[in-house]
Amino acid sequence: MQIRSIYTASLLSALMLSGAAQAEYSAADEIKVLQGFKAGGGSDTLAQLTQPFLRELLGVEFINEYIPGATGAIAWTRLTQQSPNDGSVVSITNTPMLMTNYIMNDAINYSIDELTPIANVVTDPGIIVVPEDSPYQTVEDLLAAAEERPGQITVANSGVGGDDFFSTIMIEKATGLSFQKVPFQGDGPSATAALGSKVDASFNNLGNVFGHIQSGSLRPLAVFTRERLDILPDVPTMLEKDIDVVAGSSRGYSAPADIPDEARDELIAAFEALKENDEFQKTAEERAMVLDIQTGDDYGQMMQEMEGQFEEIWADVKDEVNE
Repeated sequence: MQIRSIYTASLLSALMLSGAAQAEYSAADEIKVLQGFKAGGGSDTLAQLTQPFLRELLGVEFINEYIPGATGAIAWTRLTQQSPNDGSVVSITNTPMLMTNYIMNDAINYSIDELTPIANVVTDPGIIVVPEDSPYQTVEDLLAAAEERPGQITVANSGVGGDDFFSTIMIEKATGLSFQKVPFQGDGPSATAALGSKVDASFNNLGNVFGHIQSGSLRPLAVFTRERLDILPDVPTMLEKDIDVVAGSSRGYSAPADIPDEARDELIAAFEALKENDEFQKTAEERAMVLDIQTGDDYGQMMQEMEGQFEEIWADVKDEVNE
């Protein structure tokens, strides 16, 4: 482990040199990035933020392949069980959905033990947004409507098993209310449904809808954070409303299990270099993306802890959800 740490540190130093000393990725000339959702959602937003910087650091092209369906499970099954483990293929891994897929569905047979965690990059807070012409001006208005019409207020989410899906369940459990949950193939389609007033609200992620909030086409009602966000100072948290829901979606990169140590270390070093990249930090802030870079074993530990947390949540609510 000490040898690997020294090697990774030396790689990090190399990657942080000027463009003239650009590193070259040892495993491939290009890296295919599997995305389990349609273009335009949270995964794609992360790719567009991160990959231009990684391209410069590693001297390799990134090719995004969109494989929507089964709330990411098709892409992650391909990653873990059908992709070469030579460092030429990675996937954006969305947690908790990565784990809740197989926690909720015995037919899904991949697991986090079958991948190589590379790096978490962002933890994107959950948020409730409504169309600009919505009659609901506040989160209290939305909750009151749900109380008056149980099971009739339509709430979009990014797919069954995602953080938005679970956020809805958590609010239902905390309030005794019920919503009509409407799953989509990713955050992008969920937001689009709200933009077109096809649903009453979308439980989404801040990074995906911030531009629409800025333009006024979506109205934020509440965020699922512990404290108000500096970029949305007028938007209350659910905790302020005495509803104990703190949630979001973390997104990062993983590879198949047992990729070469050299490729793993080079990838991890590139993400470590992003921590010190001022331009990257500024770009993330401009796009309302909350950085939470955890690499290698730390990312793996994060996944394991989250797996245990959502196993407990699902055990508590599965009988009601499956009715």
